[in-house]
Amino acid sequence: MRSKSLALIAASTGLALAMTACGANTSTGGTDTSGTNTSSASGGGEKVGVILPETKSSARWEGFDKPLLEAALKAEGLDADIQNAQGDVQKFSTLADGMINAGVKVLIIATPNSEVGASVAKKAQSQGIAVIDYDRLNLGGTSDYYVSFDNEKVGELQGQGLVDGLAALAPGKKPAEVIEIEGAPTDNNATLFYNGQQKVLKPKYDSGDLKLVQSQPIPDWDNQQGGVTFEQILTGNGQKVDGVVAANDGLAGAIITVLKKYGLNGKVPVTGQDATPEGLQAVMRGDQFMTVFKPIAEEAQAAAKLAGALAKGDTAAADALATGSVEDSKAGRTVKSVLLEAQTITKDKVKTVVDAGFVKAGEICGGDLAAVCTELGIK
Repeated sequence: MRSKSLALIAASTGLALAMTACGANTSTGGTDTSGTNTSSASGGGEKVGVILPETKSSARWEGFDKPLLEAALKAEGLDADIQNAQGDVQKFSTLADGMINAGVKVLIIATPNSEVGASVAKKAQSQGIAVIDYDRLNLGGTSDYYVSFDNEKVGELQGQGLVDGLAALAPGKKPAEVIEIEGAPTDNNATLFYNGQQKVLKPKYDSGDLKLVQSQPIPDWDNQQGGVTFEQILTGNGQKVDGVVAANDGLAGAIITVLKKYGLNGKVPVTGQDATPEGLQAVMRGDQFMTVFKPIAEEAQAAAKLAGALAKGDTAAADALATGSVEDSKAGRTVKSVLLEAQTITKDKVKTVVDAGFVKAGEICGGDLAAVCTELGIK
């Protein structure tokens, strides 16, 4: 996997788009009678369909990706239909069929799993519709482009975050006992996060600096199941743990709830990802050691610019944007990609996320965190 900076994405629009997401932790669109969140961002141009995967595991899809994609696609002069499959693969397929029948020129998909994504891409492409995998690569698929972050690098940041957290909270302890709570095994991103983590952690397991108690993927990124699974592993290990790899902030929150039950919160470094308001608050309280900030505004802009080029049939312009690539091992092909950079956020860097307009100070600075925000210069 390789990544280059997205120099062609206009920085001047980034802040405006990021501000669109501020404070949005629930859907800004309407809700149809089936309970599917929908929205339309009409730029008066070619039709583009966007299907997001779910809302259960993370607030990002409706709170951030959706409004940012709305704004970015409208800025490209596109007529966008954005809907959410709510984790239902059949609904995902039905939504895709509707968009294909409506004559979209481009389909942007973030799928619950690779199988449904590959199926939808094949069907769309048979109708001459370009397909962009958004955030999650559909292994074994045929999508034309992929827009995401360098997700293996995200995993490396999590692995290093755990190592740094152990150095701060359990200095000199060997072996430090680690539990890994990973994402859905059907999500290729979860695999990439894990691979990146292991680049940092496996040498330390092998040397005896760290001891892996257990590594467990969580189906559907289900936070509740993640918490239950973690507690089972923790109690099975005599309620002992020195550090926890949590694949995202939702899972981290469930793990922290369990740690509080056993009086271990703040004593055990926990990783995370997505820089959600809840995750940032946990970092400021010291219950979570770090999260990973992925500037979704850039991801939305990249997808919109690709869609704009493809809607015009300008593959040369699309290729000029997709300067990276990833390998689809299942399909045996190289996928043209836009791969963006992520950033580690520890307590001293929470202000970075606020300054970027990703969250508002008011979302994270209330109650017991008012003094912490003042100390960190967050206003």
